[in-house]
Amino acid sequence: MNSLDRAVLPIRSSEDVVRVRQMARERAIAQGLSLVDQTKLVTAASELARNTLEHGSGGEVEIVLLNDGIRKGVRLTFSDKGKGIPDIEQALKDGFTTGGGLGLGLGGARRLSNDFSIQSKPGEGTRIMMARWR
Repeated sequence: MNSLDRAVLPIRSSEDVVRVRQMARERAIAQGLSLVDQTKLVTAASELARNTLEHGSGGEVEIVLLNDGIRKGVRLTFSDKGKGIPDIEQALKDGFTTGGGLGLGLGGARRLSNDFSIQSKPGEGTRIMMARWR
């Protein structure tokens, strides 16, 4: 894996959220994802980066280009050392919010992804992986 296949970006400010979206789009284009798949990836990346900043007190995202020999994709793994998610299933339900938003973030990001997983422990932080394939 060379440096173009993997990047790690900090998420400490709203400007970093913009950079995450930009790099997600660049990597999706490089992998040949359709415009629809690019939009889904960037939308999910934006939501998860914002959650990392707001609910996780900042963190980072690892962006990796995927190629399993048949298809290509992009994987984003967001991690933080924030307060964690006490009830992941509840957090994934539409309408559930802790921040006064619409409560569509995590569930929406999951629907926009081909692969999605959350690992979280209260008091230790959260790790969310999402991938989009072409």
